[in-house]
Amino acid sequence: MSPGSAPESAIPPHLTVERTRPRRVPDDYAPPYPSFVARNAPEVSQVVMAYLGLQPTGDPPSLDALDAALAAADGPAHHDRAAGDGEIVTAAYWVDPDTFDRWWAAHRDAWLGDGVRDGHGRWAEIIRPRVEEHETLFSSLGRPEGVAVLAEGMSGEVVEHAYWGGMRDRIPLSQTDPMLGLGAPAAEEEAGRVRVRPPGGLCLIRSGQDWTDTDGDERRMYLEDVEPVLRAGMEFLRDEGAAVGCFANRYVTVEGGERSYGMSWWRSLDALERWSESHPTHLAIFGAAMRYLSTLGPAARLRLYHEVSVLPVDGQLFEYVDCRPGTGLAPAG
Repeated sequence: MSPGSAPESAIPPHLTVERTRPRRVPDDYAPPYPSFVARNAPEVSQVVMAYLGLQPTGDPPSLDALDAALAAADGPAHHDRAAGDGEIVTAAYWVDPDTFDRWWAAHRDAWLGDGVRDGHGRWAEIIRPRVEEHETLFSSLGRPEGVAVLAEGMSGEVVEHAYWGGMRDRIPLSQTDPMLGLGAPAAEEEAGRVRVRPPGGLCLIRSGQDWTDTDGDERRMYLEDVEPVLRAGMEFLRDEGAAVGCFANRYVTVEGGERSYGMSWWRSLDALERWSESHPTHLAIFGAAMRYLSTLGPAARLRLYHEVSVLPVDGQLFEYVDCRPGTGLAPAG
């Protein structure tokens, strides 16, 4: 953003419609610090986010076959791998659902089919949000993560952040739709294979931290003052999240760098907002982060981001094979 210019809307012009639901802030709101969003090419209407998980029993099996599939024809435009809580999670992203469908048809059985059942748990959680149904936010430019790697570029400084409700206001669908949660998942189980039918309004957030560029006192502050509070909040959602509308939460460390992210499934965007705005575990995370950032100011080199999707009932796939009870959206037993 050039000096003196105003921040832009997080919602791009081609997705802007006449609002029937107001933003949470007035039109003259000025955010106190810069943040940015990913900008998709206008011709992109829908993306695919596929989380493929492995639960090793003992020594983990090789993932060479999965890696070969990811590199094969119609493979993802971007993927990363992370681990935590006894799971290895590969997150893969496609910019075109038809391309994903061809890839999944060719490789699904090699991941979830009966022929690869070897005592290790495997699962797939796959969604395909339209661009109107998801948003991103980044604290700085230069290193996109997750679905933002697929984007055409990044925005200038945006208006809709640094206030409760900014997450909702960045989702284009929020201009006209309350995005309500429509119930709870329903599961079918047979011979160790669980398929889940998710409800409409299901909300996914992936929220990440990258401390690769930190050193000295900043690194110590993050690892000693912020990360333990973040971990406590993630463990609360993992163990007790059902009470606040969180169906499942994972907190994982990304391979190949000093990065982590939390990935959680919520009954609704509203439930995620209530936890964010009022629950002691998230207020503790928010307070620790604000103390960190206010101490360091513009010199802070910690990078923060998230991506949020709110989903209709169709176009989702949740399948768990030989997994621990309560994995993801599967019932706890």
